[in-house]
Amino acid sequence: MHLTRQSHWSPARLLGLLLGLFIVLQLVPYGRAHANPPAAVEPQWDSPSTRALFDRACADCHSHRTKWPWYSNVAPVSWLVQNHVDEGRHKFNINTPGFGRDADEAASQVRKGAMPEKTYLPMHPEARLTDTERDQLIRGLQATFGGESEAGNGESGDNDGD
Repeated sequence: MHLTRQSHWSPARLLGLLLGLFIVLQLVPYGRAHANPPAAVEPQWDSPSTRALFDRACADCHSHRTKWPWYSNVAPVSWLVQNHVDEGRHKFNINTPGFGRDADEAASQVRKGAMPEKTYLPMHPEARLTDTERDQLIRGLQATFGGESEAGNGESGDNDGD
């Protein structure tokens, strides 16, 4: 008894098609340029706790100390990871000259809960900040970069207190 043409798209055939598509996606070159350039500058953190919070919740996308997990080599997830790092480094990168100019915006994004990004948190639960940690990070970003933001230079090692 022939009711439909379901045999054309059998589960095995559909699985084979999806597997083939997955393999073809791996050939796309974007998403595997996992470079961590040398740091041109390094901030003088206001405290070790600010640096620890930044490293835990922000450094993967906003510094040249990105940790590239295994899944950052598997498309299409690699595309998302590469895009986050590229965009994050472009908007606020503590290891490039002039980074202080965007410190107020970075603190504002943390305050609003927009950072760390929601798509980052499932694979990086350590980046979740409590309200207290969020407030501490905001104050620390402002204390660390506030003077540099006003000066607009973003260079470290120029503090008069040395």
